[in-house]
Amino acid sequence: MTLSADIKKLERHFVPKDFVVTDWASLEPFFKDLSERKLESRPDLEKWLKDMSEIEAVVSEDACWRQIKMTCDTTDKSLEEAFTYFCMEIQPKLQPYADLLNRKLVNCPFTQELDQQKYFTYLRSVKKNIDLFREANIPLQAELSVMQQQYGAIAGKMTVEVSGQEYTLQQAAKFLESHDRKLREEVYRKIQERRLQDKQAMHDLYTQLIHKRNEVAKNAGFANYRDYKFVELGRFDYTKEDCFQFHEAVKLHVLPLIEKIYRKKKEKLQLDTLRPWDTEAEPEGVEPLKPFTNGSDLYEKSVKCFEQMNPFFADCLRKMNELKHFDLESRKGKAPGGYNCPLSESGAPFIFMNAAGQMSDVTTMVHEGGHAIHSFLAHELELSAFKEYPMEIAEVASMSMELFSMNQWEAFFDNPEDLKRAKEHQLERTITIFPWIAIIDKFQHWVYENPGHTIEERTTEWMKILNEFSTNSIDYTGLDMFREIGWQRQLHLFEVPFYYIEYGIAQLGAIGMWMQYQQNPQRALQNYINALSLGGTKTLPELYKAAGLKFDLSPEHIKTLMEFTATEMDKL
Repeated sequence: MTLSADIKKLERHFVPKDFVVTDWASLEPFFKDLSERKLESRPDLEKWLKDMSEIEAVVSEDACWRQIKMTCDTTDKSLEEAFTYFCMEIQPKLQPYADLLNRKLVNCPFTQELDQQKYFTYLRSVKKNIDLFREANIPLQAELSVMQQQYGAIAGKMTVEVSGQEYTLQQAAKFLESHDRKLREEVYRKIQERRLQDKQAMHDLYTQLIHKRNEVAKNAGFANYRDYKFVELGRFDYTKEDCFQFHEAVKLHVLPLIEKIYRKKKEKLQLDTLRPWDTEAEPEGVEPLKPFTNGSDLYEKSVKCFEQMNPFFADCLRKMNELKHFDLESRKGKAPGGYNCPLSESGAPFIFMNAAGQMSDVTTMVHEGGHAIHSFLAHELELSAFKEYPMEIAEVASMSMELFSMNQWEAFFDNPEDLKRAKEHQLERTITIFPWIAIIDKFQHWVYENPGHTIEERTTEWMKILNEFSTNSIDYTGLDMFREIGWQRQLHLFEVPFYYIEYGIAQLGAIGMWMQYQQNPQRALQNYINALSLGGTKTLPELYKAAGLKFDLSPEHIKTLMEFTATEMDKL
């Protein structure tokens, strides 16, 4: 198939071209029409599905823009109010209609006549939504949408002063790469102490979120929020036991590799003990990697890098740039983190991140770029629901791109020594992220199995899990007060609960894709494109199969992938 990034905004046939979402009164007639329309044949049903898909895309894109604008500027109250208005006044009124339309679809006699293969995952998801829907949860879910955004508001205000200048925590992190050890320690402590100032606010917010989420689960007839969330996230293809198996495999097969990485680091820096402010540092005389200067330089170099892999990938970024769908640089008042936000109607997504000139920003950019390509490839699918792919494949799209793109990083580094260091940094990160994924995931299982816990119990359990996956190579003496709130920097816990194990599953998938890529780049990229073009129209194991992968969380499989990565690192 010929790929084109010249994405067209979906044509409207059901909703007027100039219609803009303002309030529920103007939106409701479309949903009323859909709920009352008579479906007397299969063509009627297909037209109805297309119309429903169209209004879903309009509403979804409106909600996305409200969130994008608010995260780009957390200081503008009107942007926060517009987002809150959607969560409190529009979203809750949509939910009963969504349930009504789901039931109408399932009960329609012509649904049996649809291509069951093509519609299997969509109908499975619809039935799941019907099972989960509870009127009592509508106001709770609206409150949760607003509460979750408070995390960004608290974290967005965090800054520190270094040498008389103010920096966001993301910007200050670059000092941890300095070869001045005293400066590194000073900045490390400043960042941690700044987090400590909001320790209680974060604890309180998390406690409120846990209680409200637990209530949602109980209303829907679940023993706990974890069990509810597994169903809501559509985890049809693995269980909590698979997650526990993954945690154990990380201890067995990943921690020994991490010990090796940090031992090497200690020798390289010629230190007696490695402290947490040393892990990103370079030895005296070695300058920190400077892959780009500012946001536009990062964009230009990413385009060049993607162009060498596949011109279509670069065209996707160019199209987004033409539409002004990038906000790349870190600044005060901007929410933390990075994301790629799919825009259902426009098709070309939006990339938001907090670049501060570091190597990790390159990783974020190519990662979000992988998500963006996924959005472009799935845009052609005929229904909005077909584009709702599982997160475990979405993250394969982004994490594979981190590894694929390494062969083209000359775009960022003209010095071979710097390029080698950048690749080393990437592979170390590929491995060192696994324990953190296991920690965050295991912590969440405990949190929601024990929703009535106190802050003291939470801290004790967090430290227990943290130590279980920690390496002996780093000396944390005297830093427990900082470590005790380490979880507070993970926005997923606040904003997207239980969404984290996906990174671990997908990292395994990405290493598998990269193994293919090292053997045959063209075939690997073709498998990648084939899988992503399917959107959410196949089950997770089928999507992995289309990518030439097997969906497997067993310790044996993880061991194979770790050995391959270790071998590749040794080659460098």
